[in-house]
Amino acid sequence: MSERDWLQLVIYFGSLTLLTPLLGGWMHRVYSDGSHWLKSILGPIERLLYRLGGCDPTAPMNWRQYAGALLAFNLLGFLVLLGLQLLQHRLPFNPQDLPAVPLELAVNTAMSFMTNTNWQAYSGEAVMSYLTQFAGLTVQNFLSAATGMAVLLALARGLAAREGTSLGNFWADLVRSVLYILLPLSLIFAVVLVSQGVVQTFSPYATVVSLEGSPHSIPLGPAASQIAIKQLGTNGGGFFGANSAHPFENPNPLTNFLEMLAILLLPAGLVNLYGRMVGSRRHGWALYGAMLALLLMTLAIGLAGEFQPNPSFGGLANLEGKETRFGIVNSVLWAGATTAASNGSVNAMHDSLSPLGGLMCLVNLVLGEVVFGGVGAGLYGMLMYVIITVFIAGLMVGRTPEYLGKKIGKTEIIWAMIATLVPFAFLLVFSAIAAVSAPGLASLNNQGPHGLSEILYAFASMVGNNGSAFAGLNANTSFYNNLGTIALCVGRFAVILPALAIAGAMAPKKISPPSSGTFPTDGPMFLVLLVFVVLIVSGLTHFPALTLGPIVEHFLLGRTF
Repeated sequence: MSERDWLQLVIYFGSLTLLTPLLGGWMHRVYSDGSHWLKSILGPIERLLYRLGGCDPTAPMNWRQYAGALLAFNLLGFLVLLGLQLLQHRLPFNPQDLPAVPLELAVNTAMSFMTNTNWQAYSGEAVMSYLTQFAGLTVQNFLSAATGMAVLLALARGLAAREGTSLGNFWADLVRSVLYILLPLSLIFAVVLVSQGVVQTFSPYATVVSLEGSPHSIPLGPAASQIAIKQLGTNGGGFFGANSAHPFENPNPLTNFLEMLAILLLPAGLVNLYGRMVGSRRHGWALYGAMLALLLMTLAIGLAGEFQPNPSFGGLANLEGKETRFGIVNSVLWAGATTAASNGSVNAMHDSLSPLGGLMCLVNLVLGEVVFGGVGAGLYGMLMYVIITVFIAGLMVGRTPEYLGKKIGKTEIIWAMIATLVPFAFLLVFSAIAAVSAPGLASLNNQGPHGLSEILYAFASMVGNNGSAFAGLNANTSFYNNLGTIALCVGRFAVILPALAIAGAMAPKKISPPSSGTFPTDGPMFLVLLVFVVLIVSGLTHFPALTLGPIVEHFLLGRTF
């Protein structure tokens, strides 16, 4: 690595750390009903939305009411997106006369975007009309991200509450997340992207004649608006099949840097917001430090793998599958950020990564997408590990475990273990089914350990609500569409519902003042213990599968048979 590469890493993580408290402070003012300048502009729209929806934003909700509103809203979004896909051939804004999306693929895609996964078993420019892209997929990018933010808010209120059962109001949290945070940031970012050459048009695809004299169709469309929220909302679905390796989505090094920064910006800001909401900014920074430490660990593995001389390439570093505009460091940094943050967008083909590079991505996925993770989702997933960590610390010192002054009981531990282990179980069971069944093996582009890595990656991405793929696996089959739809749903709601249940159980508990036996959750000891709990719980679950995949492939690298 050159000095310029090291400088870029320093600037990237330095910018992220500096922007985190600024964004966290802004979001705290938004959600605490404090005065902020956007309220005077968009406040009338907020009130109009409540009237149109017939809801009272001040009505308190317990965890069951909050979960019920969330599930009903997400079901409605799923049905609307499904209808747009099935009827797009009869609807406007379809200049290419694209046909209806096949049912199994449409169901999988609707579930994917509703769960903030944006797993795509298709190429966007060849399957989705402009209307489906901007009125369906882009809208769900906003709403699914706002749903994750709402769950985090409810959990934070439950942990910080001094009495009562109210977790806030889902409708108010949803509207404010979109209106005051996601929409303004996306608008600014989309304008910046357009200024750099990202396309934003409703014109039909352009037809050009090549130097050989043959005609070629160049896909266009309203891409910039979708790219902005796909990054900021940790959605990741590409407007074009090549995703952010496509020059119309990611034209130059500046857009590459800004899009990479946008991937982690809101997840990091929400960690700071959480610290403010529970009254301990130091605890928020401890969580930020744990996430950053895990990301830097996996990033180091990925960089070592990609810069390692490859015997298959005559001892050169691995440039296969990477955009020469961006090079190795930008490709690995993007791969690390997108898999850590449950974003799923790519600027290089993960199937072409070295075994250690692929291991980096897989580890980020199987950690449960808690290394920053999706917007809101990453932090409430990490808080499940926090509860387990505090429980273990309590056992070590012989005290009833406490978190933020509230006692952790049997109910909270059971829900935290469900949220942690159920998605892992579906990941491994579905991967095993695919590895021993003809429909699962028929889609592989590679055999041996790399083929197993493709299968593991696919289900880890879907269960983790990430959406990226190794790209060597053909996922547009009945087998992967149907199993994938189940994995997408479980990965989202098997964590959301336990998180809300824990919030409901913790809200009425009294806060005890700290004592000499209280385990502090804002210091380096807690940070180290939390990191090891995440690694051990995930490692014990997934290490055998990872050993048979990328780890074996690494040791076979360069061998001839």
